[in-house]
Amino acid sequence: MKVLCVIPARYASTRLPGKPLALIAGKPMIQHVYERASRAAIPSEVVVATDSELVAEAVRNFGGKVMMTSPEHPSGTDRLAEVALSYGDADVIINVQGDEPMIPPEIIDRLAQAFEDNEDLNMATLKTVMDEADYNNPNTVKVVTDQNGYALYFSRSLLPYPRNKTADFKVYKHVGIYAYRRSFLLSYAAYEPTPLEQIECLEQLRVLENGERIKVLECKFKGIGIDTPEDLAAINALFIRMEAMKE
Repeated sequence: MKVLCVIPARYASTRLPGKPLALIAGKPMIQHVYERASRAAIPSEVVVATDSELVAEAVRNFGGKVMMTSPEHPSGTDRLAEVALSYGDADVIINVQGDEPMIPPEIIDRLAQAFEDNEDLNMATLKTVMDEADYNNPNTVKVVTDQNGYALYFSRSLLPYPRNKTADFKVYKHVGIYAYRRSFLLSYAAYEPTPLEQIECLEQLRVLENGERIKVLECKFKGIGIDTPEDLAAINALFIRMEAMKE
Protein backbone atom coordinates (compact mmCIF):
# COMPACT_ATOMS: atom_id res chain seq x y z
CA MET A 1 0.00 0.00 0.00
CA LYS A 2 1.45 3.35 -1.03
CA VAL A 3 0.65 6.26 1.28
CA LEU A 4 1.13 9.89 0.25
CA CYS A 5 1.14 12.69 2.81
CA VAL A 6 -0.06 16.04 1.42
CA ILE A 7 0.18 19.41 3.18
CA PRO A 8 -2.14 22.00 1.57
CA ALA A 9 -0.70 25.48 2.10
CA ARG A 10 -2.52 28.62 0.98
CA TYR A 11 -0.54 31.83 1.24
CA ALA A 12 -3.66 33.97 1.69
CA SER A 13 -5.11 34.06 5.19
CA THR A 14 -7.56 36.66 6.46
CA ARG A 15 -6.37 36.68 10.05
CA LEU A 16 -2.69 35.82 9.48
CA PRO A 17 -1.50 36.82 5.99
CA GLY A 18 1.33 34.68 4.63
CA LYS A 19 0.69 32.09 7.35
CA PRO A 20 2.74 29.21 5.84
CA LEU A 21 5.83 31.42 5.88
CA ALA A 22 5.33 32.80 9.40
CA LEU A 23 8.50 32.16 11.39
CA ILE A 24 8.50 29.79 14.35
CA ALA A 25 11.85 29.50 16.10
CA GLY A 26 13.52 30.87 12.98
CA LYS A 27 11.90 28.46 10.49
CA PRO A 28 8.82 28.94 8.29
CA MET A 29 5.77 27.22 9.73
CA ILE A 30 5.44 25.03 6.63
CA GLN A 31 8.97 23.69 7.25
CA HIS A 32 8.08 22.58 10.78
CA VAL A 33 4.99 20.74 9.49
CA TYR A 34 6.91 19.15 6.61
CA GLU A 35 9.77 17.97 8.81
CA ARG A 36 7.44 16.39 11.37
CA ALA A 37 5.32 14.71 8.68
CA SER A 38 8.52 13.35 7.09
CA ARG A 39 9.31 11.50 10.32
CA ALA A 40 6.23 9.28 9.91
CA ALA A 41 7.33 5.76 8.96
CA ILE A 42 4.51 4.58 6.67
CA PRO A 43 4.05 7.37 4.09
CA SER A 44 6.45 6.98 1.18
CA GLU A 45 6.36 10.64 0.24
CA VAL A 46 5.45 14.07 1.64
CA VAL A 47 4.46 16.92 -0.68
CA VAL A 48 3.27 20.49 -0.10
CA ALA A 49 0.37 21.58 -2.31
CA THR A 50 0.22 25.33 -2.80
CA ASP A 51 -1.04 28.05 -5.12
CA SER A 52 1.75 30.44 -4.10
CA GLU A 53 5.17 30.66 -5.70
CA LEU A 54 6.45 32.25 -2.47
CA VAL A 55 5.47 29.14 -0.52
CA ALA A 56 6.82 26.86 -3.25
CA GLU A 57 10.18 28.66 -3.20
CA ALA A 58 10.40 28.37 0.58
CA VAL A 59 9.72 24.62 0.41
CA ARG A 60 12.35 24.12 -2.28
CA ASN A 61 14.83 26.12 -0.20
CA PHE A 62 14.62 23.68 2.71
CA GLY A 63 14.75 20.68 0.36
CA GLY A 64 11.06 19.76 0.44
CA LYS A 65 8.85 18.56 -2.40
CA VAL A 66 6.14 20.89 -3.66
CA MET A 67 3.37 20.83 -6.26
CA MET A 68 1.76 23.97 -7.65
CA THR A 69 -2.04 23.76 -7.69
CA SER A 70 -4.84 25.94 -9.00
CA PRO A 71 -5.61 29.17 -7.12
CA GLU A 72 -9.31 28.61 -7.87
CA HIS A 73 -9.86 25.76 -5.41
CA PRO A 74 -12.60 26.61 -2.89
CA SER A 75 -11.25 24.20 -0.27
CA GLY A 76 -8.25 22.18 0.82
CA THR A 77 -10.04 19.01 -0.28
CA ASP A 78 -10.17 20.25 -3.86
CA ARG A 79 -6.47 21.06 -3.72
CA LEU A 80 -5.84 17.59 -2.33
CA ALA A 81 -7.83 15.98 -5.14
CA GLU A 82 -5.74 17.81 -7.74
CA VAL A 83 -2.63 16.28 -6.20
CA ALA A 84 -4.30 12.85 -6.11
CA LEU A 85 -4.91 13.04 -9.85
CA SER A 86 -1.15 13.35 -10.36
CA TYR A 87 -0.36 10.38 -8.11
CA GLY A 88 -2.18 7.50 -9.72
CA ASP A 89 -0.08 4.94 -7.84
CA ALA A 90 -1.08 6.23 -4.39
CA ASP A 91 -3.55 4.10 -2.44
CA VAL A 92 -4.08 6.35 0.57
CA ILE A 93 -3.67 10.10 0.88
CA ILE A 94 -3.26 11.79 4.25
CA ASN A 95 -4.10 15.47 4.54
CA VAL A 96 -1.99 17.21 7.19
CA GLN A 97 -2.96 20.80 7.90
CA GLY A 98 -0.26 23.33 7.12
CA ASP A 99 -0.72 25.12 10.45
CA GLU A 100 0.03 22.17 12.75
CA PRO A 101 3.77 22.58 13.50
CA MET A 102 3.54 20.21 16.48
CA ILE A 103 1.88 17.27 14.74
CA PRO A 104 3.20 13.95 16.10
CA PRO A 105 4.46 11.69 13.28
CA GLU A 106 2.98 8.66 15.03
CA ILE A 107 -0.62 9.80 14.51
CA ILE A 108 0.04 10.01 10.76
CA ASP A 109 1.18 6.40 10.93
CA ARG A 110 -1.91 5.43 12.96
CA LEU A 111 -4.18 6.82 10.27
CA ALA A 112 -2.24 5.01 7.56
CA GLN A 113 -2.30 1.75 9.52
CA ALA A 114 -6.10 1.93 9.81
CA PHE A 115 -6.33 1.38 6.05
CA GLU A 116 -3.95 -1.57 6.23
CA ASP A 117 -6.20 -3.13 8.86
CA ASN A 118 -9.51 -2.48 7.04
CA GLU A 119 -9.67 -2.80 3.27
CA ASP A 120 -13.22 -1.39 3.27
CA LEU A 121 -12.20 1.86 4.98
CA ASN A 122 -12.53 4.97 2.80
CA MET A 123 -11.90 7.85 5.20
CA ALA A 124 -10.49 8.35 8.68
CA THR A 125 -9.75 11.21 11.04
CA LEU A 126 -8.97 11.83 14.73
CA LYS A 127 -10.56 12.95 17.97
CA THR A 128 -9.26 13.84 21.43
CA VAL A 129 -10.92 14.56 24.76
CA MET A 130 -11.84 18.24 24.84
CA ASP A 131 -10.98 20.71 27.57
CA GLU A 132 -14.14 21.98 29.27
CA ALA A 133 -13.13 25.58 28.51
CA ASP A 134 -13.79 24.85 24.83
CA TYR A 135 -17.24 23.27 25.22
CA ASN A 136 -19.03 26.40 24.03
CA ASN A 137 -16.35 27.63 21.64
CA PRO A 138 -17.76 27.45 18.08
CA ASN A 139 -14.25 27.47 16.62
CA THR A 140 -13.55 24.14 18.31
CA VAL A 141 -15.35 21.37 16.43
CA LYS A 142 -16.96 18.52 18.36
CA VAL A 143 -17.55 14.99 17.12
CA VAL A 144 -19.72 12.11 18.35
CA THR A 145 -19.23 8.54 17.18
CA ASP A 146 -21.10 5.24 17.24
CA GLN A 147 -19.93 2.24 19.26
CA ASN A 148 -17.70 1.12 16.38
CA GLY A 149 -15.88 4.44 16.23
CA TYR A 150 -17.57 5.87 13.14
CA ALA A 151 -18.69 9.50 13.10
CA LEU A 152 -22.35 10.23 13.77
CA TYR A 153 -22.00 14.00 13.53
CA PHE A 154 -19.59 16.92 13.70
CA SER A 155 -20.72 20.28 15.06
CA ARG A 156 -19.60 23.63 16.35
CA SER A 157 -22.22 23.23 19.09
CA LEU A 158 -21.75 21.17 22.24
CA LEU A 159 -22.13 17.46 21.50
CA PRO A 160 -23.54 15.56 23.29
CA TYR A 161 -25.66 17.91 25.39
CA PRO A 162 -25.36 16.69 29.01
CA ARG A 163 -29.00 16.72 30.06
CA ASN A 164 -28.29 13.61 32.15
CA LYS A 165 -24.61 14.00 32.87
CA THR A 166 -23.07 10.64 33.79
CA ALA A 167 -19.72 9.84 35.35
CA ASP A 168 -18.22 8.86 32.01
CA PHE A 169 -19.43 11.99 30.16
CA LYS A 170 -16.83 13.22 27.67
CA VAL A 171 -16.81 15.74 24.87
CA TYR A 172 -14.47 15.00 21.98
CA LYS A 173 -12.67 17.59 19.92
CA HIS A 174 -12.22 16.82 16.25
CA VAL A 175 -8.55 16.93 15.24
CA GLY A 176 -8.60 18.08 11.62
CA ILE A 177 -6.23 15.58 10.03
CA TYR A 178 -7.81 13.37 7.37
CA ALA A 179 -6.88 10.21 5.52
CA TYR A 180 -8.64 9.00 2.37
CA ARG A 181 -8.49 6.09 0.04
CA ARG A 182 -7.52 7.81 -3.22
CA SER A 183 -10.53 6.57 -5.20
CA PHE A 184 -12.91 7.83 -2.51
CA LEU A 185 -11.18 11.22 -2.31
CA LEU A 186 -11.73 11.82 -6.01
CA SER A 187 -15.42 10.91 -5.67
CA TYR A 188 -15.87 13.02 -2.55
CA ALA A 189 -14.29 16.09 -4.14
CA ALA A 190 -16.94 15.89 -6.88
CA TYR A 191 -19.87 15.95 -4.43
CA GLU A 192 -21.99 19.08 -4.38
CA PRO A 193 -22.03 21.08 -1.12
CA THR A 194 -24.72 19.84 1.26
CA PRO A 195 -27.15 21.68 3.59
CA LEU A 196 -25.61 20.77 6.96
CA GLU A 197 -22.12 21.39 5.61
CA GLN A 198 -23.15 24.88 4.60
CA ILE A 199 -24.97 25.61 7.87
CA GLU A 200 -22.08 24.50 10.09
CA CYS A 201 -19.28 25.43 7.64
CA LEU A 202 -17.81 21.95 8.14
CA GLU A 203 -16.83 20.25 4.91
CA GLN A 204 -16.64 16.76 6.44
CA LEU A 205 -20.43 16.81 6.91
CA ARG A 206 -20.71 16.45 3.13
CA VAL A 207 -19.40 12.90 3.54
CA LEU A 208 -21.99 11.97 6.18
CA GLU A 209 -24.84 13.63 4.29
CA ASN A 210 -24.02 11.44 1.31
CA GLY A 211 -24.33 8.30 3.42
CA GLU A 212 -20.59 7.58 3.65
CA ARG A 213 -18.72 6.67 6.84
CA ILE A 214 -15.76 8.28 8.57
CA LYS A 215 -13.68 6.27 11.05
CA VAL A 216 -12.60 8.41 14.01
CA LEU A 217 -9.53 7.28 15.95
CA GLU A 218 -8.88 8.59 19.44
CA CYS A 219 -5.55 10.23 20.25
CA LYS A 220 -4.04 12.51 22.88
CA PHE A 221 -2.89 15.22 20.46
CA LYS A 222 -5.08 18.29 20.87
CA GLY A 223 -3.70 20.26 17.97
CA ILE A 224 -2.32 23.77 18.06
CA GLY A 225 -3.77 25.43 14.98
CA ILE A 226 -2.33 28.88 14.26
CA ASP A 227 -4.81 31.41 12.90
CA THR A 228 -3.91 34.76 14.46
CA PRO A 229 -0.81 36.79 15.39
CA GLU A 230 -1.58 35.91 19.01
CA ASP A 231 -1.48 32.19 18.17
CA LEU A 232 1.85 32.71 16.44
CA ALA A 233 3.29 34.50 19.47
CA ALA A 234 2.07 31.71 21.73
CA ILE A 235 3.64 28.94 19.64
CA ASN A 236 6.94 30.81 19.50
CA ALA A 237 6.86 31.14 23.29
CA LEU A 238 6.19 27.38 23.53
CA PHE A 239 9.19 26.59 21.33
CA ILE A 240 11.39 28.82 23.50
CA ARG A 241 10.27 26.95 26.63
CA MET A 242 10.87 23.59 24.93
CA GLU A 243 14.39 24.59 23.93
CA ALA A 244 15.09 25.84 27.47
CA MET A 245 14.04 22.46 28.89
CA LYS A 246 16.60 20.69 26.67
CA GLU A 247 19.47 22.70 28.13
